[in-house]
Amino acid sequence: MLSSTLTFPTTLRIPSIPLHRTTRAAPPSRFPIAGGGVTGLVIECSSRPQKKATAHHMKTRPKKSQPWDIKRKPTVYPPLPPLPPDWTLVERAHEENDAVEEFAVEAAAAVDAV
Repeated sequence: MLSSTLTFPTTLRIPSIPLHRTTRAAPPSRFPIAGGGVTGLVIECSSRPQKKATAHHMKTRPKKSQPWDIKRKPTVYPPLPPLPPDWTLVERAHEENDAVEEFAVEAAAAVDAV
């Protein structure tokens, strides 16, 4: 009963894309959609692009503006106290390889002693 009253169009109308665009946009790509039509994918260019993370942090970081703050020197801390006798300094900046080798020898001797 309902099938006799329903009529389907024999042709689908595809909207045309204008040749001249007033906005700055990437050229559209045509993708088929269900029902036989096509759609255009348009990516608009941003008029106010955002800075990426590092650029934003560099631009908005706190800046010294007072003369007393600009001329301020870094804080000088007292030297660290010497290590307790039962602690061993494993690594030094200028003797890095030697310290690692000495530690390996001491560790091997401690394992053999146990």
